[in-house]
Amino acid sequence: MKNRLQPKIGLHAATFLVVSVIIGSGVFKKIAPMAAELGSPIWVVACWIFAGLISLAGALSTAELVSLFPNSGGEYPYFQKIYGRFFAFLYGWSSFAVIKTAAISALAYIFAQSVNSLIPLPELADNLSVKLLASALIILLTLLNYRGVGSAEKFSRILTYGMLAGILIFIFWGFSSPIGKIAHFRTPSTLEGWTLVKAMMVASIGAFWGYEGWNNIGFIGEEVKNPQVNLPRALALGTTMVIVAYVLLNLVFVYVLPIDFFVQLNDSPNKIAAVEVARVLGGPWGAGLVGGLILITTINATNSTILMSARIIYAMSRDRLFFRLTDAIHPQHNTPHMALVLQGLWAVGLIFIGSFDQLTDMLVFASFLFYGSSALGVIIYRFREPEVERIYRVWGYPWVPLLFIFFCAALFVMTVLNQPREAAYGLGLIATGLPVYLFLPKK
Repeated sequence: MKNRLQPKIGLHAATFLVVSVIIGSGVFKKIAPMAAELGSPIWVVACWIFAGLISLAGALSTAELVSLFPNSGGEYPYFQKIYGRFFAFLYGWSSFAVIKTAAISALAYIFAQSVNSLIPLPELADNLSVKLLASALIILLTLLNYRGVGSAEKFSRILTYGMLAGILIFIFWGFSSPIGKIAHFRTPSTLEGWTLVKAMMVASIGAFWGYEGWNNIGFIGEEVKNPQVNLPRALALGTTMVIVAYVLLNLVFVYVLPIDFFVQLNDSPNKIAAVEVARVLGGPWGAGLVGGLILITTINATNSTILMSARIIYAMSRDRLFFRLTDAIHPQHNTPHMALVLQGLWAVGLIFIGSFDQLTDMLVFASFLFYGSSALGVIIYRFREPEVERIYRVWGYPWVPLLFIFFCAALFVMTVLNQPREAAYGLGLIATGLPVYLFLPKK
């Protein structure tokens, strides 16, 4: 069929794409700002568990709609079915303007910071050398994806195997080191009551950046074999694997070093917590090895995000809800090549707009507006179309989707109250789609 992408990806590959797009930079770096907010190793680890379970609730809820509408664009096609043309456009525009492109930018940014920690880059004003290297990575990986989903997926699979092996080695190394102390976990918390709740919500934004991307596999729904079965399984299996890895990694961090170290590290934005932990464990060699691991994970996550996110732009333009230029499929490589090019150019532009933490806080805030809408859509569509065959039904319905909806609403309110600048940036970039929509065809 004209303008259709061909199914080439099985369950195994889809599961590893979920893992590869989630494990990027957050788990290696975000413990520092989280420690500054919470001041307690127990609450930091609890925050990662909490964010993981909430993300899993979102993944299980979204999987029902993904299995019903296995198409390019993830949430975009079923937002059209449930909420209509305007809301679907707003989601797609937001993904292009901030959610997915900012994720690409932030991942590439931490890659460049990791290189800088191993091989110091020239010191230029406004961290320019780091930003230029991050831009180069986006351009190179966009070219790789331009040449085909098969080559990009194989590249991602190789990196994922290496990444998981490296994480397992690091976890074993940390727990077996005589440097670690159980006493580090006993640091008491000075927070309680409502102050603790607010701190947990602010810190959870960092953790949710670590889990960002669990929904991306739905963007390539029409390229997955037997999608009604394989997409929900890949979402559940991949997200669970990441939760286990993240909790173990953070346990290693606070076992090796006291929480006060990470609080102080928050004042050094170009330093990466995991690299500093490895430096304590193994000196320069240890720092170099973990720095190399982070290079692999950030390249992998950047590649997978580029691969999957461009399908939103492609799906929108195929429905005449985006620039017509981007609905093209390359005649030789069978990829949405113009969507990839436009996405890459905007992601490079975002690198020069904000810092790593500004980018991640902004995109988490914006993305959870739509993630909550996905879970609500499961409930609405159950009422609206009860007779539709559902090969996969969300476990724990309706409580699992309702839990996720409640949290998304709470995160929205707490971000507006505690981080108004990031909230304003996110809402502002979403609002830029309104004048664009007015110029689109009405049908």
